[in-house]
Amino acid sequence: MLKTYQKMVILGLSLLLAWAGWKGLNALFYRGSAACLNQSVEGTRMKKINKSLEDWKKELSPEQFRVLFQKGTEPAFTGQYNDFWEEGIYLCAACGTPLFRSEDKYDHRTGWPSFKESFAETNLEYHDDLALGMHRIEVRCAICGGHLGHLFYDGPAPSGKHFCINSAAMKFLPVSQAENQLPRVATFAAGCFWGVEYKFSQIEGVLETVVGYSGGKTPNPTYRQVLTGKTGHAEAVQLVYDPKIISYEQLVRKFFELHDPTQYHRQGPDVGPNYRSAIFYHDQEQKIIAEKVKSELQVSGRFQKKIVTEIAPFKSFYRAEEYHQKYYQKKLGPACPTG
Repeated sequence: MLKTYQKMVILGLSLLLAWAGWKGLNALFYRGSAACLNQSVEGTRMKKINKSLEDWKKELSPEQFRVLFQKGTEPAFTGQYNDFWEEGIYLCAACGTPLFRSEDKYDHRTGWPSFKESFAETNLEYHDDLALGMHRIEVRCAICGGHLGHLFYDGPAPSGKHFCINSAAMKFLPVSQAENQLPRVATFAAGCFWGVEYKFSQIEGVLETVVGYSGGKTPNPTYRQVLTGKTGHAEAVQLVYDPKIISYEQLVRKFFELHDPTQYHRQGPDVGPNYRSAIFYHDQEQKIIAEKVKSELQVSGRFQKKIVTEIAPFKSFYRAEEYHQKYYQKKLGPACPTG
């Protein structure tokens, strides 16, 4: 007859084995699933920061270091920015990379700052996290590698995104200071995004590019879903640029140069609404500039047909699978046609 303590030992070992098996199954089924959200670092021009943990420990507060570089989590409802609603930009507390905008912050009632969209997908990277015996998508700063929090898909429509981020991983910059200090973001669709990304990446002042899907209704779509034309998304390129080097108007004019904006729902041999010409503006200033340039080009006589480029408000951007990122540089071959 087994004694009580022996039964407890056997029960404990059984639970431990079950836990290990559950984590193993999660690792088997979810390994690399976050990788499809990551852009390739090949060809990147954004400078990575490589410091030792000791260096970061000297520069950061104990709580910031614990969260950012020991993957800690602050207690719910205790963070500085959980109930904070001033207008501005949230930066990485370690390296100052722009992460989120105040207009994308909302109350998810979970106890941590929540955002429905990132400042720019180029500034984030994603990793599979199986630490709690379940699969979660860890969000890190792409420049310094600091742990920020996690990405879920239980957020508000239309994106469904829920960036659940630790306050300790961020610092806040008021909008009055952010306007002149930070890079900016633009989102364009001009047909097959492989060639479009490459051409934008060669422009001086464009700091980084990432390809993905924008302008549709299906949250977190796959490439195969977008190809059907049923998601409403266009193959798009999101880029981060330095306004001190190149203006948004110059980028819009470049956009009209690198494809045929008179082709409806196609570019060259690529046919479908996912290959449409579109400018997704991030604010009213971008909208005014895009409409002005489009109108000027239409009356200029440069194009014999009507320009059908869609000018629509930016709502969400879903990063395409990793093999699409920097495709031209990886394949070392000709870019697909854009006109």
